[in-house]
Amino acid sequence: MIKLGRKKKKKIETVMFTIPSMILVSITIYIPFLLSGYYALTEWNGIAKEPKFIGIDNFVRLFQGDQNFLSALIFTGRYTLLYMVLTNVLAISLAVVLVKKLRTANLLRGIFFIPYIMSMTIVGFIWKFIFSQGFAGLYDLTGFSILNYSWLGDVKLVFYSVALVGVWQSVGFYVVLYIAGLQAIPKDVLEAATVDGANARTKFFHVTLPLLAPSITTCVLMSLINALKVFDTILALTKGGPAGSTYSVTLDIYREAFQNNNYGFGSAKALIFFGIVLLLTQIVLKGFKRKEVDI
Repeated sequence: MIKLGRKKKKKIETVMFTIPSMILVSITIYIPFLLSGYYALTEWNGIAKEPKFIGIDNFVRLFQGDQNFLSALIFTGRYTLLYMVLTNVLAISLAVVLVKKLRTANLLRGIFFIPYIMSMTIVGFIWKFIFSQGFAGLYDLTGFSILNYSWLGDVKLVFYSVALVGVWQSVGFYVVLYIAGLQAIPKDVLEAATVDGANARTKFFHVTLPLLAPSITTCVLMSLINALKVFDTILALTKGGPAGSTYSVTLDIYREAFQNNNYGFGSAKALIFFGIVLLLTQIVLKGFKRKEVDI
């Protein structure tokens, strides 16, 4: 029987435990990504035995001005901007309150976090019921005109309805992250600011926020990624309506590939969107990291 040294045994264990996960990740992520790169160069309806190779025609068609993709990009950009601002501002505000010694602090943290652990599809259906029937019932009881608006049927209002649901569902997660960041701030720094005569507002903007920069970077980056890939909520709430006004890029890719059976063009859209997401995340990450260094 061959006796192995302790270091060799650890290396073998590391490899043996890593291989299964690498196989699963490759099957579910890397291989499909490479295949989508190939399909983007083809014309394929998902049924034909062999895709027809057409080179970069799908990309040329896309850059010549695909109106659906352009509209989806504009909607996704607006949604991402509003989602990032509202989510982070609300999360920081709630975290500042909940980090204080309140009797119901733990209960409130749990209440805010519960929506995040729910399925986005379920959240979408719940809010669809609220917008369509819940508000109608409240309007009959109260007579408030705002409850009688067509929140999912009006082209001007549906954007804010979708954004509201997205923020409501995820704000609890970011609250938890900001609470962790606030609790990590040294108390002696805040006490020194108080001794120097700083009021609550000055301490928050000139002491707390700068020291919270690492948490802000993490939350802004995560909210950016989550907003760009929005899909489930819109599919459950509006399915892209009314009049295609809530088609996100991911929903447009889904429609192109799985509803129009145009897998080649859908794959091309997916690759272009992947590049956009990668570029935006790098810009945001470097920008916020630079501010952390300055601080």
